[in-house]
Amino acid sequence: MKDNTNPLEYFIYARKSSESEDRQVLSIESQKNELQELVNKDQLSIAGIKEEAHSAKAPGRPVFNELLNEVEQNKAQGVIVWNVDRLSRNSVDTGRLIYLFDVGKLQEVITPSQVFRNTPNDKFLLSLLCSQAKLDNDNKAI
Repeated sequence: MKDNTNPLEYFIYARKSSESEDRQVLSIESQKNELQELVNKDQLSIAGIKEEAHSAKAPGRPVFNELLNEVEQNKAQGVIVWNVDRLSRNSVDTGRLIYLFDVGKLQEVITPSQVFRNTPNDKFLLSLLCSQAKLDNDNKAI
């Protein structure tokens, strides 16, 4: 994960919706605690912790947008998140994440079980998992 010749900075992002979609999701505090264990284990450098209670069904989450804006400004090159569905459940935010990889601003998205890097396969898988989260939302609306 961390390359000692060119260490990356990461934001921790924890999100929980106030809506029923996330009833089974860990609390924000639990997500942060689990992610902090990962940070300590892998000795990752943290630029900041971002948290919000807002649905990801539609674009427009203020803290998430702030996080991506700061990645664009090179304040961090990676995001650590409990699950990729915390990042996006809509096509606009998914597209923006992939675009940040494409232009080299975003280098890694780390979850406790997986690392997504700026490779074609990893970007495809990240996009697919975010799209699966969108599908779950769409199916709940039926």
